[in-house]
Amino acid sequence: MSDMSSPSMPLDADSWWSAVEMYERRYTFVSAGPRTVEDWLRDVASVMRGEAAEPRSWRTIDPDEGEEEREDDQAYPFLVPPLEKAGAVDWRGRLREIPRSSVVRLLVLLATLDLDVSRDPRFPEQRAEFEEYAKVILTRFPEEARFFTNTSGGGTPPDFYQRISSCSPISRYAWDLGLLWVSDEEVGLIWSFDPR
Repeated sequence: MSDMSSPSMPLDADSWWSAVEMYERRYTFVSAGPRTVEDWLRDVASVMRGEAAEPRSWRTIDPDEGEEEREDDQAYPFLVPPLEKAGAVDWRGRLREIPRSSVVRLLVLLATLDLDVSRDPRFPEQRAEFEEYAKVILTRFPEEARFFTNTSGGGTPPDFYQRISSCSPISRYAWDLGLLWVSDEEVGLIWSFDPR
């Protein structure tokens, strides 16, 4: 896979804005927050609840902002990681760590119709553009960053252009896929939902 080549655009607020725009046609959440504690699940929960300020003050996407469901649950539609040990272990068990080399394809997958590259008729003509945007997003993450998702993908290392047949949801929906990143400075989520 040649996903690791550098993007033609430098990373800044404008290129980030353009890159995450590919998620606007999907039901996708994009946000980050500062890493404040060793146990990064607490920081992930803060991002899910909208309590964390985006560390760079860059664009976020929250399709449920202002919706009625938020009145009852600040983190809707996410299932927030529990703080007690057994619950946190179970929640972490839904995630699989993936290598940096797989992240570009995962980011592209999260922008496709039905969260399935093979079922998106626009994918062949939009592939190069989406991969460029995904590379811009990837440059935000330092080399020591760790990456997690809730599916196995296809193959080893996972290839997210192959059909995804299962996931371990972290939302109220039966099907969601996403990227969770953790670095020394921040945590963040790019997460797409299929509410059907």
